[in-house]
Amino acid sequence: MATAQELPDTADLTADRFRTMSGASVGPRDLPPPSGAALPPGPRWPVLVQSAALMRFRHWFHPYLQRRYGDVFTVRLIPGGRPLVFFTRPEHAREIFAGDPEVFHAGKGNAILGPIMGRHSLLLQDSLEHKRARKLLMPAFNGHALKGYRDLVTELAADEAEHWPDGATFRSLDRMNALTLEVILRVVFGVTDADRLAAMRPLVNATVDISPVVLLGWGYPRLQRMGPWKRTVDTQAALDRLIHAEIRERRTAPDLAERTDVLSRLIRAGADESGEEPLTDTELRDQLVTLLLAGHETTATSLAWALRELGQHPDLLRRSQEAAAGTGPDGPTAEDDAWLEAVVKESMRLHPVIPMVVRTLMEPVTIGGVDLPAGTTVGPSIIVAHQRPENHPEPDAFRPERFLGQNPPTNTWIPFGGGVRRCIGAGFAQMEGVAVLREVLTRWDVAAVGPEDPKVRNITSVPKRGALVRVTRR
Repeated sequence: MATAQELPDTADLTADRFRTMSGASVGPRDLPPPSGAALPPGPRWPVLVQSAALMRFRHWFHPYLQRRYGDVFTVRLIPGGRPLVFFTRPEHAREIFAGDPEVFHAGKGNAILGPIMGRHSLLLQDSLEHKRARKLLMPAFNGHALKGYRDLVTELAADEAEHWPDGATFRSLDRMNALTLEVILRVVFGVTDADRLAAMRPLVNATVDISPVVLLGWGYPRLQRMGPWKRTVDTQAALDRLIHAEIRERRTAPDLAERTDVLSRLIRAGADESGEEPLTDTELRDQLVTLLLAGHETTATSLAWALRELGQHPDLLRRSQEAAAGTGPDGPTAEDDAWLEAVVKESMRLHPVIPMVVRTLMEPVTIGGVDLPAGTTVGPSIIVAHQRPENHPEPDAFRPERFLGQNPPTNTWIPFGGGVRRCIGAGFAQMEGVAVLREVLTRWDVAAVGPEDPKVRNITSVPKRGALVRVTRR
């Protein structure tokens, strides 16, 4: 591994990313904000208040707006008071997900993530750029690749669960975060060097643990020289150096052709019959950070909620433990896997980690009978969609059987978005969830401890008290 003195000097790359992806560039830069257009109703609060409510109090704010204004409503956000129009019915989500990707741009709607993820992030790209990047990334997440990752995920999960103290009470979110971070660093980044793993872990944790205030502050570039904004820039500069060092070393690794981690696959992508240009170091860095942020905390949070829910329902815990151990003579069956996957899916429904899926309109569009001008950002509310009783009877109940045999109606369960922009790592997340639950539940009885509510951390929602559980060796 390169020493600190030998790490590549990427400070200019980091500075350039923050300069070009912050401030006025946060949002659809090539479209003026719609002005004078008759948009659906919404609160008339100051823009800063609406922005803070959407970021900080989303679990209350989304349902309140739906009750107050109906199934379609408008929120205005900083900088500039740009409108975000929410839709809450499945037929609305279908129209948005099926919309022409040349008109419904997802990258512009996700631009607040630009300073961290970078302009080449799959989440920030549109049109031909997005099509190329997705084509290069897809082979690393197809069914064959997922089978190759499962053994390492299982090994890491077993090592984590085996070292819990019998009778201990702890924040399951912390343990799941540590585990899914290890999975990302080993399976996605392919890092095995102990020193580099030790250097990366705190930087990744600092990247994930960003306050909504810091995210909103990207609209004001001068803040980057102060307090938490400056610390975020410094953290990114340090993480960039390590990631670029890993990329450069991997390109010359003698066993590159045999390696199966995602980074090695992406380096090889394009150097084949696909006809696409290979990814540059900067493109690789942006995609790796995207996979890190999109696949680390989200999966950890869903697993923490799942353990807490099972810890509150002894009957569901027993059924899940039976599925983990296997009900067939040769061990776990497809039906056992389906039950554990249903537990993960129901956790994602009841406790959505991401609140919404957004697109920015490049042309005037009519959605659900509502005429919307170019420059408007639109999106389904995941929070409301997952709580509508007509979509999910008894929506406040934890019922994994909703997902047995068939999924809920289309566009009523949307934690991974939909359409051509559906999360590329959805299969990986569900595979990882099943593997982790199996290793935990074959070893431990789990009991929930104390009350729990969601809170906002960066763009995600996590258990406020860390989803406390007490574990007892089986």
